[in-house]
Amino acid sequence: MNSTLSPVDAHRQIGTLYSEHHGWLASWLSHKLQCRDLGAELAQDTFLRILTARLPLDLREPRAYLTVIAKGLLISHLRRRKLEEAYLAALATLPEAAQPSPEDRLAVLETLTEIDGILDRLPSKAKQVFLLAQLDGLCYADIGAMLDLSLSTVKRHMVLAFRRCLVAL
Repeated sequence: MNSTLSPVDAHRQIGTLYSEHHGWLASWLSHKLQCRDLGAELAQDTFLRILTARLPLDLREPRAYLTVIAKGLLISHLRRRKLEEAYLAALATLPEAAQPSPEDRLAVLETLTEIDGILDRLPSKAKQVFLLAQLDGLCYADIGAMLDLSLSTVKRHMVLAFRRCLVAL
């Protein structure tokens, strides 16, 4: 038995899903974000994501399915906003002459978002080790003592984090 829908059936199902639930999803997201325009944008992004996904043959709970996808997009949006706010706050401390151009700001924000995504996919200890080394400047021995990890475990976590960063490049 085939476990996926034919392309024609999938497009028909997505069309039905859109017509029956788009308004509800946009309203739900608008309420969560307290912004109608942003809610509508993330609802559209949800359906764009669905267009590239494999729909289940029997979608019994369409709103639950949409909610799972939309929540992921919502979390990504909120994380990006938080990063952007932190970056802009750091820039505000610089003298005007040292301010980057709008193009450079955008490039840095995109890079920060990519790095955040890479770090978020790391195991929590590896992420913690990496951040302590890179942001706080701690040596591996100090990190090991702080987190009660052996030096070899700290090194293993750093190698994993660096590999993931290099693969992303």
